[in-house]
Amino acid sequence: MTTQEAIKTRHTVRRYRDRSISGEIRELLLKRMEQHNRERNLALCLVTENGEAFGPLLKLFLAKGVRNYVILAGPNRPGLDEDLGYYGADVMLLAQTLGLNSWWVGETFHRKGLQKNAPPEAETILGLIALGYGATQGVPHKSKRPEEVAFYQGESPEWFTKGVEAVLLAPTALNKQAFTIRGQGRRVSMTCDNGVFSGVDLGIGKYHFEVGAGRDHFDWA
Repeated sequence: MTTQEAIKTRHTVRRYRDRSISGEIRELLLKRMEQHNRERNLALCLVTENGEAFGPLLKLFLAKGVRNYVILAGPNRPGLDEDLGYYGADVMLLAQTLGLNSWWVGETFHRKGLQKNAPPEAETILGLIALGYGATQGVPHKSKRPEEVAFYQGESPEWFTKGVEAVLLAPTALNKQAFTIRGQGRRVSMTCDNGVFSGVDLGIGKYHFEVGAGRDHFDWA
């Protein structure tokens, strides 16, 4: 499965089967996260066979069977939220290509449980990505129309259209999809107005746009 295919097939899954992630898949995820941590000054952390990400009520009624997750964290610094969104999206879609399901969680997690399992350099924790083998494959979320979020000066090229389509398949806080994407020639700008989640959502959106459009077709404004 390619990353482009992963964007189309990945849906939020909150309930998971009692099946462990293999050592091979775990190593592939760790290798990717270690690269991002080293190159981007992050503290992404994979936790497996551990149920401390959620409190008792959430585990009973919402997050059933979640035992594996990526902690989205890093040292306090400017731009951390956007970087965690961008590189977290990369890890999430890698997991999809490896046959795993996922759920991007921005608020409803047990902070003490995450802090207990996070590395010392994780000064700021902005959420987690639950991973595993879903009880289902999830369902597509309701999306805005491309013309509600995207504006291109002149006739929109195919790469821009595909980039916008990929953005609208991305997970966002409360599914607000509060993006504004503008294009002119090869130049593209993207903003996101989603309150405290804006930075993370912007990073997720930029990663999806790059995959959909093809990074060689445009430059960020």
